[in-house]
Amino acid sequence: MRYVMKFGGTSVGNGGVIRRVAELVRSYSEKGDEIVVVVSAMSGVTDQLETIAERLTSEYAELSEVAEFTQHIGQRHFDATYTAIDDEMVITEVLSEIEARLEELRNALTGIYYLGELTDRSYDYISSFGERLSAPVVAGALKSQKIQSVFLTGGEAGIITNSKHRGAHPIEITDRRIHDRLIPLLEVGVVPVVMGFIACNIHNIITTLGRGGSDFTASIIGSAIDSNAIWIWTDVNGIMTADPKLVPDARTLPEISYVEAMEISYFGAKVIHPKTIEPAVSKGIPVKVRNTFDPKGASTTIVDTVTGDSNLVKAVTAINNVSLITLSGAGMAGTIGIAGHVFSKLADAGVNIIMISQGSSESNISILVEEAHLSGALKALHELKGSVNGSVIKEVFCDEDVSAIAVVGSRMAGTPGIVGRIFGCMGKIRASVIMISQGSTEHNVSFVLKRDAVRRAVESLHAEFSLSQL
Repeated sequence: MRYVMKFGGTSVGNGGVIRRVAELVRSYSEKGDEIVVVVSAMSGVTDQLETIAERLTSEYAELSEVAEFTQHIGQRHFDATYTAIDDEMVITEVLSEIEARLEELRNALTGIYYLGELTDRSYDYISSFGERLSAPVVAGALKSQKIQSVFLTGGEAGIITNSKHRGAHPIEITDRRIHDRLIPLLEVGVVPVVMGFIACNIHNIITTLGRGGSDFTASIIGSAIDSNAIWIWTDVNGIMTADPKLVPDARTLPEISYVEAMEISYFGAKVIHPKTIEPAVSKGIPVKVRNTFDPKGASTTIVDTVTGDSNLVKAVTAINNVSLITLSGAGMAGTIGIAGHVFSKLADAGVNIIMISQGSSESNISILVEEAHLSGALKALHELKGSVNGSVIKEVFCDEDVSAIAVVGSRMAGTPGIVGRIFGCMGKIRASVIMISQGSTEHNVSFVLKRDAVRRAVESLHAEFSLSQL
């Protein structure tokens, strides 16, 4: 059997966990399975890298911060190396690699300090160091378990992307390059450890697949090498019917469809990246979500079609870090091209739109965006306000005290009464629904409400559809 196994965050959080990962991989490798390991940065490291890079562009930054930061982050990886690896020769090799990467990082951060500027290209380069530091430790831990292993950047493994920094996408040649580079290693018993999240363009310049992109890396590789399954190892027991912090009796979903997984991951569930499913769908490869710390515990398998399933709703998810922007103006009604202008302007500003709603009067448009994109969105829309068709957009309102809830289930499609039950629940708890969105596939009903009603709303919906009994 051939598997791609992705480990990230807390799954490579320290040396003890990395040792556990190596033992887990060994248990499959010893059975003759061909394994590709994909790793992300150690928990919190990418955030720290991005924070220091942005900090160094400030007029208040000090050059000494570069040395302090690299020493701190280096020590964490040195400690992990000594804990995860027993072989002295392997330890020496790994420490040497870490020192080399730290020197590169010091030079890059020093350059940002003197320039006082952080371009998207530099941002990708700096944020790539989390994986470039963790992968040698994981590969070393495998060698310490007597498993042949090499570590590769995403680009070295064959992932070639366009040149869109901070959110690149693989180009057509990627599948063939991955196949040609990884299959020969697998055939001789080598376990490649591929750095997730990072890749390169055709000019060998580092790009990234966006935050959380290590899952996407695993799926791209799994599709290219025709793996039997793609395993996402994390710190929870699969995908759940709701956030257990909101609903204590939430349960693990043993099996869900590709479309359900995409909807759940996009609307709040952080277990897998929304793009993870896309490459797997083309080859019909199952994606399994399992707990590194409880390998035999409950898990979720994501497949094309779930058979023998009578449940209308699979999960209720919530997103809190969002803001609602509403554009209004009587002159917007019947004016051709307004929506096009709005969405083009937001796209140019790099704003990710989560939900859209337009009143039947056509005099207002509501847009839900991530909080991180709010300032950019407002700046773009205020610029647009005075420049489109005689200023037909009169007002731009923003409400930051909102959350979005999504009710997901593929069997909802074509079933009468689902929407009535959903909003009947909201009536019972006296929650005011501000905005509603339902896709034509009917697999997802999403709506926006005030943030203080989220817990009650999720609990009510979870009980209404008996999700704790799945």
